[in-house]
Amino acid sequence: MKFKLVSDFKPTGDQPQAIKKLVSNIEKDVKHQVLLGVTGSGKTFTMANVIEKIQRPTLVISHNKTLAAQLYQEFRDFFPRNAVSYFVSYYDYYQPEAYIPQSDTYIEKEAEVNEEIDKLRLSATTNLLTRKDVIVVASVSCIYNLGSPVEYGKFVLELKPGMQTDLKSIMVRLTDLQYERNEYTFERGSFRVRGETIDLFPAYKDTGIRIEIRNNKLYKLSEFSPLTGDTSSILKSTVIYPAKHYMTDPQTYKQVESLKSIDKNLEAHRLEQRTNFDLEMIKEVGYVNGIENYSRYFDGRASGQAPYTLLDYFNHASKDFLTIVDESHITLPQIRGMYNGDQSRKNTLIDYGFRLPSALDNRPLKFAEFMQRVSQIAYVSATPDEYELSLAGYSHLPGGIAPAAHPDKLS
Repeated sequence: MKFKLVSDFKPTGDQPQAIKKLVSNIEKDVKHQVLLGVTGSGKTFTMANVIEKIQRPTLVISHNKTLAAQLYQEFRDFFPRNAVSYFVSYYDYYQPEAYIPQSDTYIEKEAEVNEEIDKLRLSATTNLLTRKDVIVVASVSCIYNLGSPVEYGKFVLELKPGMQTDLKSIMVRLTDLQYERNEYTFERGSFRVRGETIDLFPAYKDTGIRIEIRNNKLYKLSEFSPLTGDTSSILKSTVIYPAKHYMTDPQTYKQVESLKSIDKNLEAHRLEQRTNFDLEMIKEVGYVNGIENYSRYFDGRASGQAPYTLLDYFNHASKDFLTIVDESHITLPQIRGMYNGDQSRKNTLIDYGFRLPSALDNRPLKFAEFMQRVSQIAYVSATPDEYELSLAGYSHLPGGIAPAAHPDKLS
């Protein structure tokens, strides 16, 4: 489906020229542009017009959840028929794992996950793997480790009426995809069984999927309301995506044994105890809280190699996506600072035997890594910093556009 902008308004003032110049520069493969605009100046409408004209997947990055939510709603209003997604941290409360050597105090990780935001995050990545008309409005959470899009895309269950299958086979596959059987509470990420019928609540949707089996064949697929149970549509086919982003291929379980051998060389008993428990959980059920700390082994990454993030989902789907950095004078410094703060805390945990060194690779991107993973960027700011202005060549045009004139400068 193509992007289709829905609005009663038409571009006015400097907007038509700004839109024309932005689109022209994008089509000329200009990497960096600056759009001058303050809140209330119609900058979102300007960018919406650009997206409709270039017809490319677009990532919009904001520096906090509140502004991201506002932009998400605005883009949803402009593109009601397209896949507009929201990707921010899913924690309502988050106390990171930490250790304070001076007082010998270990602080266990505490977190409260917002289920609705978790659904929206999963919906964003699913959209990127299945559609081209995708806008994702994100906070700087988009530069944090998310797991490989290739691995995530492998773990799918394709269903079509008439296919040979049985109840047990589908239940096993759903469990592999991290869906939990729950006969009492039908909630997101769970399934229940009634005779030869499986009701599934996908982790990334608001509707359920009913899978009916007859005589070892998939007899019928339908979509229904989890609240009322009423059928909303009959499906000719469907693809079920995992309930969690971190997935482990059974082939990678061989890595578990090599990890254990690494542990034997470590003297810290608490490290061996914690790691062995985590690895046994991964081996038995394919998941454990904190699995991201071992993700480099399952992703096949070398020590120090950049993690997979939302940007990799964009690159996996389309190399020519557009990135819009909103209020770039605040957002870019935030992206720059994430890596150092994360490494400092984890080094202490590793030094005192609470985590394997691989925890360092569960991290946000470095700034240079971020810049390498984006294709073309529009920096939106009323007061752009020297950095983005230098990338855009300092050349301001009517409408607040500065086209790139210099090679990329990473810092």
